[in-house]
Amino acid sequence: MKQRHRSSTITLHHGTSPTEATDEMHTHAGTDFVPMSLNGSDLSQVLPLIEDLLNRPIDSEEAFDRWLLDRSELDAALSEAAANLYISMTCDTADTAKADAYTRYIETVPPAIKPLAFRLDQRHVALVERFPRTDPARASRYAVLDRDTRAEVEIFREANVPIQTELEKLAQQYQTTIGAMTVVFDGQERTLPQMGVYQESTDRPVRESAWRAVAARRLVDADTIDAIYDQQVALRHQMARNAGCASFTEYAFKTMRRFDYTPDHCLDFHAACEEVVVPLVDELDEQRASLLGLPALRPWDLAVDPRGRQPLRPFNGGRELVAKSVACFRSLDPRLAEMLSSLGDGSEARGSEGGANFDLDSRKGKAPGGYQYNRDRSRIPFIFMNAAGLQRDAETMLHEAGHAFHSLLSRDEPLMRYREAPIEFAEVASMSMELLTQPHWGAFYPDEESRARAVRQHLQGVISILPWIATVDAFQHWVYANPSHSHDDRREAWLSLDDRFGRNISWEGLDETRATVWHRQPHPFSSPFYYIEYGIAQLGALQLWLHSIEKGPRDAVDAYIRAMSLGGSRPLPDLFAAAGLAFDFSPKTVSRLVERLARELEKLPA
Repeated sequence: MKQRHRSSTITLHHGTSPTEATDEMHTHAGTDFVPMSLNGSDLSQVLPLIEDLLNRPIDSEEAFDRWLLDRSELDAALSEAAANLYISMTCDTADTAKADAYTRYIETVPPAIKPLAFRLDQRHVALVERFPRTDPARASRYAVLDRDTRAEVEIFREANVPIQTELEKLAQQYQTTIGAMTVVFDGQERTLPQMGVYQESTDRPVRESAWRAVAARRLVDADTIDAIYDQQVALRHQMARNAGCASFTEYAFKTMRRFDYTPDHCLDFHAACEEVVVPLVDELDEQRASLLGLPALRPWDLAVDPRGRQPLRPFNGGRELVAKSVACFRSLDPRLAEMLSSLGDGSEARGSEGGANFDLDSRKGKAPGGYQYNRDRSRIPFIFMNAAGLQRDAETMLHEAGHAFHSLLSRDEPLMRYREAPIEFAEVASMSMELLTQPHWGAFYPDEESRARAVRQHLQGVISILPWIATVDAFQHWVYANPSHSHDDRREAWLSLDDRFGRNISWEGLDETRATVWHRQPHPFSSPFYYIEYGIAQLGALQLWLHSIEKGPRDAVDAYIRAMSLGGSRPLPDLFAAAGLAFDFSPKTVSRLVERLARELEKLPA
């Protein structure tokens, strides 16, 4: 998961050191408008600079360009201040000082800045009218930035600023609630991510006991989480109505700049998953049940090796995870390895304090999930995750490293907005790294059998995640089409979607857990409608994976770097095209990719 996504306008050629190519820009911004010492969370330091931008005389295209650059650097300072506070809070949700600092920030700074940012957007649009982009090169350079800014002017309502603040506070409550969840198991208090180890145990009673312990713990706070979501749905609906939108769905598509696809395209993706992917997942689940000698799979039978082999253990601790990941990337392409190793060795466990770039190991009090957050002023990424030594943790590291590559490749882009690629493409950056590194997972495993097991496990995960993405996205479409729904309505809607897309397993006696399993997915709480992007991006990443198989890994990595170098400076379909990928998620495209996945799985022992 990404908090923000980045790419760039530089291209690294073979023989060029990534650190040599990217170290310059973070030491200077091409503007001295924003002091390097500025604290972006201190309004007394920020407001005078905004006033300058609002009132500065602009009498030429060159002055307009300088204005854009100065605003970009101020935006970067504001963004980095928010990033550091967020990182600190998620790395230690139990620290009241860090939680209070983040709460104080979201209650004071964004509410003060957003109305002023709107006025800056209005001025931007007015300046475009005053200095039309008549030169084709200028028109091309600023087309996406101008389009996005116009859209933000159209959707902004000052009445929504306090609502957005409340929504951020509710998202923080969700994170704190989840981060505090632990269970006592096998004589020790453990976080829920740490409990994932037991789902790979070959002892079925142990798996079941561990699964039930986690499920029971989640149900303790189910009412609290439902109440948080109730408030969020109501606030989001009000926000949409304030902006003149019929529903939050319409509002979300506008604010997320989804210019290149519509809710109907999302429905196409849902249909493709139902028609093409679910049958293959069902087939694989039937094979799993047969190998395990079970009449039906239960929820605790999905992660264990079906042949009874011991769980894969690719690493022990964050430091080893980073070392092995660097070795893996070095085998694929040294340019990638250099970028990852430049961030540190993975031993840090203090958030971003002291300039740290990693916080990897799971511990009590950390927020759930994983993310990469680019700090826009220093232009250095931070990777957060809850590693417990599992294969899926190694995949998460490779995934977030891909986001970090995107961020590091962005450093030479002067405009912060263009260092932020659309999410649908930013996730191609991360998911591609999971797939392209598969032949090099020997860095994690000393024997080919284990590597092949890991690859099969990963490819099966790629297949099975697509219907889950469709479920979460379809659920949110239903929620915001029916904002006045009751808890019973929501329960029935979720269960109906689970019937449509869910795994072929028995939930007998587990009705409450099945009805609330969506609580574990953070996106509906913190980033509504941000999830279909994973499905769209996965289709792009799979196309690049096929490119690697058919034309070779060097050619695929070149295409990767070339495409990521465009940042957010082109419309989404153009970014896909730059990597030779089709921007399409219809049943036809999904069918072609899934059929190839099935053929590759046949080559790997079950």
